[in-house]
Amino acid sequence: MTPDDLVRKYPRLWHMAEDGSWQSIVDHGLLSTSSLLDLYQVSGEEREAIERRHRPESVEISRPGLPGAVVRDQKPMSEAVLLRRLDEMTPTQWYASLNSRVFFWPELYRLHGLLNAGPYRDAAQTVLTLDTRSVVDVYGAVIELSPINSGSTIMAAARRGPLTFSRIVDYPGEPKRRGKPGERNVAEIAVPDRVAPILDHVLTVHRVKDGAIVEELWRSPRAGPSDGTPDQFRKKAR
Repeated sequence: MTPDDLVRKYPRLWHMAEDGSWQSIVDHGLLSTSSLLDLYQVSGEEREAIERRHRPESVEISRPGLPGAVVRDQKPMSEAVLLRRLDEMTPTQWYASLNSRVFFWPELYRLHGLLNAGPYRDAAQTVLTLDTRSVVDVYGAVIELSPINSGSTIMAAARRGPLTFSRIVDYPGEPKRRGKPGERNVAEIAVPDRVAPILDHVLTVHRVKDGAIVEELWRSPRAGPSDGTPDQFRKKAR
């Protein structure tokens, strides 16, 4: 796959953030879990538990002078299943790997799945819509693509390991388990460490609850009329 292929196939990216986090994202960028822990100076056993072990529940962190932050849970991940489906890595290494990246959905139906998941559907969420071209122009050399939802082992969990994430030019990465050979759809797009400054790439930001827009928090002059429409968050288009 080429960068232009990626942009053409997936012109928009979406990220679901904790409600109330938009101003902090503006101030510090969209951070991986590890970078967020650096910012909040979390260390020792607390950091080990958040960064390198399974998180059954979301974790609140704080630091004087900064607003409170939340590190999301990993409820879709079963460590028992992970142990059976993980290649050439330990669970500790896998969690650390995930926590070092910022993740985006390249298709709306994947965002809908997260918005409608049990732990999140009844609470407002902050949804960022980003311009793929802008992100690729800046981060193209380090962007990684995954053919699976790397943070979930629900249902028929795919195998995963060091080959799950591929640079754009190396995609599709892991071979298909079934079906015809060829380029796989991209399930996730990841950027190591952080995306900052975020306003260079975001088109719209909305508070979304129960599939409806509660509030538009920000809109770039570059956003199109179809960016952040009510139907985007209501329908389960695929």
